[in-house]
Amino acid sequence: METALKEQLWQYIAQHNPDLMYDLQENYKVTEYLDQKVAEVLPEAEQLLDRGLALITVQEICFEQMTAELKPSKFLFIRSILEEEFPIAFEALQQSYMLNYELLNMMDCCRSHFEKFGIDQQDQIRNKALRYAIMGEIEYYLG
Repeated sequence: METALKEQLWQYIAQHNPDLMYDLQENYKVTEYLDQKVAEVLPEAEQLLDRGLALITVQEICFEQMTAELKPSKFLFIRSILEEEFPIAFEALQQSYMLNYELLNMMDCCRSHFEKFGIDQQDQIRNKALRYAIMGEIEYYLG
């Protein structure tokens, strides 16, 4: 189960939080991070298994706990804004295979906006203000 959880978590990070993925790789901390995240949920996983819950259910519960702090994804938020509001630039970056690289750069440029507004799936008013701020930052970035 530990290996499956690590693989599932790494796959999630690669798709939804590539900024974290690159940071962990750059600092040679991938294994340490994954081990720590899995170790945090193992005691509860063992309790749930002892209660008779199915392994797949326990893995889903553990996965949700391990990814809770990674949601919502700032990377996907910026990507969706770029795709919706700047479709020509999005397509050009995708065609040049530079999309993820440029999105990571845009995330750096937008860091202060995320700190100011936060990102919350439930709060549409703050998200609207954040969205406009991010749109302005992307427009400036694309020059």
